[in-house]
Amino acid sequence: MLLEPGLTCWRRETSGRAALIIDMADYFDAAMSAMRKARHTVHLLNWAFEPQTLFHPQPGCTGPQADRIANFLKHLARENPKLEVRILCWQSALPVAATQNWFPLADRKEFGGSPVRFVLDGKLPMGASHHQKAIIIDDAIGFCGGGDIGPDRWDTQQHLDDDPRREKAKHAHSHSENDFDSRHEVMGIVEGAPAKALGALFRERWTRCTGEILPEPAKTRPAWPVQVKAQFANIEVGLSRTQGAWKHHPEVREVERLHLASIAAARRCIYMENQYFTSPLIAAALARRLGEPDGPEVVLIGTEHSPSFFDQATMDRTRVKFIERLKRADKFDRLQAYSPVTTLGRIIIVHAKLTIIDDRLLRIGSANVNNRSMGFDSECDMSFEATGRTGSGNRAEIARLRTRLLAHWLGCDERTMAAAIRKAGGVGQGVETLRTAGYARLRPIELKPVAGVAAVIAAYHLGDPYSPADGWRPWRRKALSASADRRGREAAA
Repeated sequence: MLLEPGLTCWRRETSGRAALIIDMADYFDAAMSAMRKARHTVHLLNWAFEPQTLFHPQPGCTGPQADRIANFLKHLARENPKLEVRILCWQSALPVAATQNWFPLADRKEFGGSPVRFVLDGKLPMGASHHQKAIIIDDAIGFCGGGDIGPDRWDTQQHLDDDPRREKAKHAHSHSENDFDSRHEVMGIVEGAPAKALGALFRERWTRCTGEILPEPAKTRPAWPVQVKAQFANIEVGLSRTQGAWKHHPEVREVERLHLASIAAARRCIYMENQYFTSPLIAAALARRLGEPDGPEVVLIGTEHSPSFFDQATMDRTRVKFIERLKRADKFDRLQAYSPVTTLGRIIIVHAKLTIIDDRLLRIGSANVNNRSMGFDSECDMSFEATGRTGSGNRAEIARLRTRLLAHWLGCDERTMAAAIRKAGGVGQGVETLRTAGYARLRPIELKPVAGVAAVIAAYHLGDPYSPADGWRPWRRKALSASADRRGREAAA
């Protein structure tokens, strides 16, 4: 198995039902439904949490006050005095908070005097972020993935060019009159023991932040949201974490180890959607596999360019080096790297953090393919591994979900996508066949020249430290990158 507790994951449990939720319109709907049925606890882990976020935005980002997440949570807590609602959110740096409408200040004001406990968590290495994203209901239903709570996160699977529900609300704090960009997210949902493990993760973080020890909630039958079709039955679920060393808390690098183990184990296809591709460690491991005559194909999906100036100056430049590394190794034409666009060619932000290895492992989480997510920030990924008596059905579902994601990108139906993959004999070539036929919403990622200041940023991975040891010592990163490259090649051998 790829999911080995103590090595590639923290906990491994079996979920009677599980599913992948594509894009935030469906996730918000499912989360609201599940939270409505909560009896004991509703716990939220977030990087960012904007209290005015609407579950079902109407044109102009308008909607009833009861549909805003802060009001919804306060109503739940008031209607059921026995229900404990807690939100644990990163105590973000001011420049980050400014890009998210100053959510820490807004949250404190919104929840002050209410029965909802809202806590900002700053117990981590200087410069790092708490990046985990999860909602856990009664320790019986758990959501985990890459989706934050904010009005700019909402979108449908259609990624429409002119969706009035993505219009920015005309508030005084709005910095632009433009609509929110189309955005792609994925979240996983599980029940039973894996949800309980997510609950334990929340309680551990809560205690570390507040000193308060929370008891487990009373056992409750999972209230699966009716609008979510269970795609997996009796599936093995693993939780993998990253945690930078801080005070007496040790370093945790399960996210990194699962990446390396799964890349080494891949036989046919490594499919990755991610916000950032910058890690020399992962680039080296993928390059090693691409250099093998009978190695797997590698298909990468990332944003054409990051929406923020800081990320464009740092992560985008370093991604060029990442993909160039793979291209040099790709002697057998098995690499494809795409950015998605809308029908009219507008950017779609890929914020998802998803990896599919063959038809064996489906991984959803908060971790990016960058240095920070391997050893500096706090992360949590949730993986489904198809094994045992139910393995064949779950393997078929993992393959189908990969086909569904690609069909959603290209704007075709699943049958067309599946037929193209079968006929071409591979995922990447199937995509190329349909692109040639006119399905042009996936474009090869453009590799712009990296020179001057950009070359220095890429060489020293500015903004992307490996661990607390180099968090404020970027001059160490050239040597660390060389070491990571060597470790990646050795792990994939």
